[in-house]
Amino acid sequence: MSNTVHDAFQTTAARCANASFVSILRETAAVYEIPHGEVTYAVAARRIAALREAYAAAGYGHGHRAGLLLENRPSFLLHWFALNALGVSVVPINADLRAAELSYLVGHAELALAVALPHRHADLQSAADSVGQVMRLMGPDDAPPPAPMPPPAGDRAPDVHTECALLYTSGTTGRPKGCILPNRYFLHAGAWYAGIGGLAALQEGERMLTPLPLVHMNAMAYSVMAMVLTGGCLIPLDRFHPRTWWESVRESRATVVHYLGVMPAMLMKAPASAQDRQSHVRFGFGAGVDRQLHAPFEERFGFPLLEAWAMTETGAGAVVIANTEPRHVGSHCFGREGPDVEVRLVTDAGTDAGVDEPAELWVRHAGPDPRDGFFAGYLKDEAATQEAWQGGWFHTGDVVRRGADGALRFVDRKKNVIRRSGENIAAVEVEGVLIQHPDVKAVAVAAVPDAVRGDEVLACVVPERPLADADAMEAAGHDIVQWALSQLAYYKVPGYVAFVDALPLTPTNKIQRGELKALAPTLPGSDNCVDTRSMKKRQEPGA
Repeated sequence: MSNTVHDAFQTTAARCANASFVSILRETAAVYEIPHGEVTYAVAARRIAALREAYAAAGYGHGHRAGLLLENRPSFLLHWFALNALGVSVVPINADLRAAELSYLVGHAELALAVALPHRHADLQSAADSVGQVMRLMGPDDAPPPAPMPPPAGDRAPDVHTECALLYTSGTTGRPKGCILPNRYFLHAGAWYAGIGGLAALQEGERMLTPLPLVHMNAMAYSVMAMVLTGGCLIPLDRFHPRTWWESVRESRATVVHYLGVMPAMLMKAPASAQDRQSHVRFGFGAGVDRQLHAPFEERFGFPLLEAWAMTETGAGAVVIANTEPRHVGSHCFGREGPDVEVRLVTDAGTDAGVDEPAELWVRHAGPDPRDGFFAGYLKDEAATQEAWQGGWFHTGDVVRRGADGALRFVDRKKNVIRRSGENIAAVEVEGVLIQHPDVKAVAVAAVPDAVRGDEVLACVVPERPLADADAMEAAGHDIVQWALSQLAYYKVPGYVAFVDALPLTPTNKIQRGELKALAPTLPGSDNCVDTRSMKKRQEPGA
C-alpha cells in the first residue's frame, strides 16, 4: 500500500513503464513554447528521480513548503512528485495572482522555495521581500538553490498523514484559506475515481483530457491521481478553448473529459456539425451544467455528462456523483451518496429537511474516522476548522434538496440565494440560463434591495459586442429579459440588467461574490443599468 503520492506513481511506473503518462497537444505546446508529444511513465520516473536527488542534495526535506507556479505544464507533475518523495509540501500558485495576492500566499504558507516560470521570479521575490519571508527561487529546469533552513521534520519519513499540498480556496467572500491536504487525501481521491464504476468506470489505457488548472483539486487530485493509479494518460490543456475544443478532443484520442458548467453552454452555442459525435469520449466528469442544456448536449455529442459534488475541503471523503441511472438529467442532480458517505440536509432552524426542501448540505465520511479523505484543516486557523466541523459534520455552505427517491440536487451556495417576495432564487440557476443568450458573453447575478419585495434580481452582463449608446443598452437589456421570461419563472428573471466591461473574478475565474455583493446595489440608476422590473409579471395559467 502506498504511503505517499510518489510511492503510488513509482508503483505504476514499474508496472506500466512504456505507457503514456502525460500528453501535450500541439496547441498547448505552442502556447507554452514547449515540445509536444507524450511522456511515458518510465521517462517521467527517471526525471522525477533526478529531481529528487537534486532537491535532497540542496537540503530540502520533510516539513518544507515549495510553491509551484508552472501552469498546466508537465514540469508541475515532475516537481510535485519529486518534492513529495522528500516530504516537501507543494503550494500550487495560480499564474493570475498579482502583488497583494502573492504576498499573502508566500507569507501565509511560509514558502522555503518557489519553482516558477522565469518571467514571474521578480514578482515572487518582491512578494517574499514585502512580508519578510526568506524564500529561494528557481526555474523548472534550474538546479535547486540551497534550502534557506533545515527541514522542520527531516528526521521522519513522510507517510499518509504528511502534508502533500496546501491549496488555497478561491476566497469568493474573504481572504483565501489554506487547505492542508495530506497524502491520504490524494490517494483517497485517486482510489475513489479508479473504483467508482458505473458510467464512470475507468478502463485500462484511459486518456483523460482536462482544461481545468492543476492549481485546483479537480485536476490535481482527481484527474492526476486517477490516471496515476490506473496507468492512464493525462492530457492537460493550458485552458478551455471553445473554438478548438473538439479538435483537441479528437487529436488527443481522449476517452474522458472534465468540464465545468459554463463549458457545455459555450459549446452548445456553436453551429451543429457532422463531426459533433466523432470522438472516443465515453463520459464527461464535472459539475454545473445548465439543466436545460444537459439532455440536448448529451443527445448532440453522444456521451453523458456525469454531475458530481465535492469541495476542496471534502476531497473524496464525501464526494457524490450521478454515475448510475436514473441520473435525472436536467435537474441539477448529482446522484446519491454511497455507503462510505453520510449526508444531512439541515434547515436554518436546525431541523432535518423534508423531501425536496432546500437546506444546507452537511457531510462526513462513514465509519470510525469522519474526516477520512478530507482536508486536515485550515492552515493557522483552527477556529475556522472547528466551525466548519461543528457538531461532527462538515458544513458545506451549499444548498441542496433531496427527492423522494433519495437523489440529491444542487440549488446554490447558501450565500448566493436571493430572497424575493418570499421566493428563494438561486443565482447560479439564473446565470446558467442567461449565459445561453447569444448576446451574453459572461454574466453574474446578485441581489439588490427592494422596498417592496426585500430583494430584486440584478444581472451584471458582459455583452458579446460593444453597445453603442443608452438606446442600444436598453434594447439589449429588454431583449435579454424578454428571452429569459420564456425560460424561467417571472420572479427569477432580472429586474435590472447592468452592462459591464468585466466581472469581478477570483484568480481561479470564479465570480468574486463578495465584490459583486458590494457592487450590485450601486448599479441601479446608473447609466449602464437598464430597469426591467416592469417586464416581470406573473403569467396567467395557459398564457
